[in-house]
Amino acid sequence: MSLFILIFVFVAGLGLGVPVAVTLGIASMAYLLTADIPLVVMPQKMYAGIDVFVLLCIPGFILAGNLMNSGGITERIIRFANALVGWARGGLGLTNIAGSMLFGGISGTAVADAASIGGMMIPGMKKAGYPADFSAAVTAASSTVGPIIPPSVPMIIVGALSGISVSKMFLAGAIPGILMGLAMMVTAYLIAVRRGFPRQPWQGLGELARSFFSAFWAIAMTALIIGGLLSGLATPTETAIVASLYAFAVGAFIYRDLPIRAVPRIVIDSAVSSAAILVLIGFANVFGWILVSERIPQAIATAVLSITDNKYLVILLINILLLFVGMFMETIAALIILFVPLLTLSQSVGVDPLHFATFAVLNLMIGLTTPPVGVCLFVCANIARLPLTPVVRAIAPFLLTNMIVLLLVSYVPAFATWLPSLLLD
Repeated sequence: MSLFILIFVFVAGLGLGVPVAVTLGIASMAYLLTADIPLVVMPQKMYAGIDVFVLLCIPGFILAGNLMNSGGITERIIRFANALVGWARGGLGLTNIAGSMLFGGISGTAVADAASIGGMMIPGMKKAGYPADFSAAVTAASSTVGPIIPPSVPMIIVGALSGISVSKMFLAGAIPGILMGLAMMVTAYLIAVRRGFPRQPWQGLGELARSFFSAFWAIAMTALIIGGLLSGLATPTETAIVASLYAFAVGAFIYRDLPIRAVPRIVIDSAVSSAAILVLIGFANVFGWILVSERIPQAIATAVLSITDNKYLVILLINILLLFVGMFMETIAALIILFVPLLTLSQSVGVDPLHFATFAVLNLMIGLTTPPVGVCLFVCANIARLPLTPVVRAIAPFLLTNMIVLLLVSYVPAFATWLPSLLLD
């Protein structure tokens, strides 16, 4: 009976549009009350869920991204991306995707990417003659690259949940992230050719060089993060703190676009964003503990294995489940609730944990651009001042492209495991 109440309250909360963190908390409390379990368990399990050293990466990388964004990074990255690919047919769409790939290596979150890149590119693309729905769709789709290319907040959480090295998780996402970006650029180009989108004149090697050197300190931040991890000189948490200090120094003293008086506000905004994520992690940990105590992970594994124990079919079933869940649930909550039981299931049929973690995160990133809970869709539709329906139609080709990349990563483990094994093993 208690389990039924848990599921009913959770589904009802999502259906009514209650924030996921609040829904998880209310559902968990309802279960504890009806199961006669002391409510003191709730703060204990919440604290246990967030008392993980590696989770300190999250406020560090969020602060670094906000400092760099306020310090002129977005404009410089877009200028460099535009000089690099803007001359092709549909060049502003390609610039949008290339900018997201570069910016994703700094922010680590898709929503930050969609808001920052979209705030500049969507109005600019509309002014240049691109349809508003395409402008919003290409921005939303490309923003999902951010949490795949390192650093990545979802991958930090996966590392905390599973014990997989965060450094290996970061490297495992590099090749799939680049594949996603390149595949979406091909898709955008083909759409631009078919629909006759405008192109810009080639700006010359001089502008390419100037824009590169202008964006150099911003792009070098990704090299700093990866270099610190590969060299062993810093843990992921320490790297996040160094990245924040680097972002402040570059924005305030090199680019000089970051006013010192704005730093307290940026720190407070970053703290609020981090707190929201950590509260979600805490409530999701309580919910996950309840599922484990009810042996739901074992039931899922038994149910799937009763259908098939074929490795490739199990991977397909996991992908279908995660794509479906990603349509309705926030990424972090879905990871905390489902990752461990699905990891156990995948390992039972011989899937490498690092490989599984990579395509699981990639799966849920796609969910950020699918209705009804596609956060990046809502952000970009709002910037473009459009209802959701035309943006959903326009994003369909990019979703198809990303799913093809997902299948490649799911069935070719080397896309995820080759780089970590080469550089860290």
